[in-house]
Amino acid sequence: MLIGVNSVGFDALQSSAAAAFTTAAPQKMLTDRICETYQGTVERLSNKLEVLGVGTDDGEGSRLGRPIVFKTDATTWLATPDLHHEVFGAAGMVVGCDDLDQMLAVAEALEGQLTATLQLDMPTDREVALALLPALRERAGRILCNGYPTGVEVASAMTHGGPYPAATDSRATSVGTMAINRWLRPISYQDFPHELLPKSS
Repeated sequence: MLIGVNSVGFDALQSSAAAAFTTAAPQKMLTDRICETYQGTVERLSNKLEVLGVGTDDGEGSRLGRPIVFKTDATTWLATPDLHHEVFGAAGMVVGCDDLDQMLAVAEALEGQLTATLQLDMPTDREVALALLPALRERAGRILCNGYPTGVEVASAMTHGGPYPAATDSRATSVGTMAINRWLRPISYQDFPHELLPKSS
């Protein structure tokens, strides 16, 4: 989701996003079922919302999902809980807000997320960021500033979990150093000769 206050700058950002989507190639999806769910959800949303941009259909093979971005206003989004659910795949949604209060209402209505990002022009946006951060802290496992939540790695500063429904347990993560414990299976060797024990790395 891309959430912003309606303005000339936000309009320009939407135009750029729409142009980028129209040249984006279809993406191979993990399974047939995931692809079918994606295509069904995209079709349903296409009947409800304005399509801002859609990718090409020139890919070859099966399980291809065309990238698409929808557009709606905050009033519609807030009144339609069905729009709050994640679409797993290359789909996006732009939500235009009338003012900061409405943007804050959208932030407070978000379900649990893996990430949230603030695109800021400091110090101009300092007060806006301070107003949004309490809601984002409650709803995201990782909050970025002026970046994009791409890529994850096994590093102490990396979190890839968040409040439900982003994850069933916000303390669990498949990346970051905490993932070592999640995927570690302990084995005890009792009364083994030293030469038969696994070599430590």
